[in-house]
Amino acid sequence: MYAIIRASGKQYRIEPGAVLDMDRLSGEPGQTVVLEDAVLLVNQDGTVTVGRPTVPGASVTLEIAEHLRGKKIVVFKMKRRKRFRRKHGHRQELTRVTVKDIVLG
Repeated sequence: MYAIIRASGKQYRIEPGAVLDMDRLSGEPGQTVVLEDAVLLVNQDGTVTVGRPTVPGASVTLEIAEHLRGKKIVVFKMKRRKRFRRKHGHRQELTRVTVKDIVLG
């Protein structure tokens, strides 16, 4: 069984027991988060249910494992012949979650 969910403007393919990093969620490590109205597709034993835009009654239960920061990226801006150079870094705030259950209502 797997599902495709939408969270923070991104789509993820998840299965029960999967661990994934997503944009920062509110909550403490060890806390459970239920995502309703976020399930776009569910495949259960070969039967595919596609939502319009979401699957009615479907929900996903996630457990927050930890909060972390992603890999650093470098943002470099330059204008040639003008002596303009700017170098900035960015690290995205992430939450590592474990998928506990996918419920098809």
